[in-house]
Amino acid sequence: MQTDRKISLEDGAGGELMEALIENDILPLFRSEVGEIQLEDLDDSAVINDIVLTTDGHTVKPIFFPGGNLGSLSISGTINDILALGGIPIALTSALVLPEGMLFSKLKRILESAAEICKETSIPVVAGDTKVVEKDDLDEPIMTTAGIGKRHPLLDENLELAGGRKTRWLSDDNLNPGDKIIVTGTLGDHGMTILSEREGYGFQGDVRSDITHLLDVMDAALHIGGVASAKDPTRGGLANTLNEWAKKSQVGIEIWEEEIPLKRWVVSAGEMLGIDPLTVGNEGKMVLAVHPSHAKKVLHSLKDIDKSSEAAIIGEVQEDVEGVLLRTEVGGRRVLEPPVGDPVPRIC
Repeated sequence: MQTDRKISLEDGAGGELMEALIENDILPLFRSEVGEIQLEDLDDSAVINDIVLTTDGHTVKPIFFPGGNLGSLSISGTINDILALGGIPIALTSALVLPEGMLFSKLKRILESAAEICKETSIPVVAGDTKVVEKDDLDEPIMTTAGIGKRHPLLDENLELAGGRKTRWLSDDNLNPGDKIIVTGTLGDHGMTILSEREGYGFQGDVRSDITHLLDVMDAALHIGGVASAKDPTRGGLANTLNEWAKKSQVGIEIWEEEIPLKRWVVSAGEMLGIDPLTVGNEGKMVLAVHPSHAKKVLHSLKDIDKSSEAAIIGEVQEDVEGVLLRTEVGGRRVLEPPVGDPVPRIC
């Protein structure tokens, strides 16, 4: 007799278990032929008639942490999902599920942070919903945000400079051999900050989430051109992003350990806890696959936006590689596997 499996935290953590849940239990029920980028493509957003759509639920714990909170996380994350496909966000919706007994002061802080990003980006929340449930059924608020966007006016020119690709968008299946892999800054900051705050580890250093919107980053990259694919490495981190790209584009990717930007405290925290920072989620970074003729120009444009930026070219797409390989600082190679589940659950 088959037992009824229980949902685990790993089923929603962005790794192999979540992928299996989606592919085996969700997609078969909702698969359709609607849209240019469809649900089954499992990109950050969908595209219907050149309209970009995305939605995301946020259950971060704790809801307040250095560098942000549930509100700023929700708005920035949805904006970045639209940007990652080559869209320009134009409006958002937001739904709140609040636990009975929550302090109004906490709710106000969350909403003010969300509103601040909306004001900064001129991307308004135009519709929403609010529900309250018994305190025994929910310990912290949940915020679900959806976004709508339009095609970036430079996207066609950008993809032409990339040599023409499989799709008209910056989709996961658009990589070609020779493409350079760029990250727009240090990795692992958000997930490690959440872990530190939740567990009280007290790591030494600038322990702070990287939450931010990436409007300027993507605009600068597309102005240079040659960007073939983009993805914000949230749950599952860089490792999950690169493995999704390799699988969907049917290519191999090699990255170079010495080029990957990591803050010293993140490395130390990872070593202490046995967590690979490359599998930890980020909320203010983008990974780009760029045609080799434009990669250095794109990198320079990112550094021009922020002189302190640690953006870097960290690898390339290669024909003779299978999956994702990490070339270590001593010259060896190891397979960079996607995480089974995010080692730091409930980070977004």
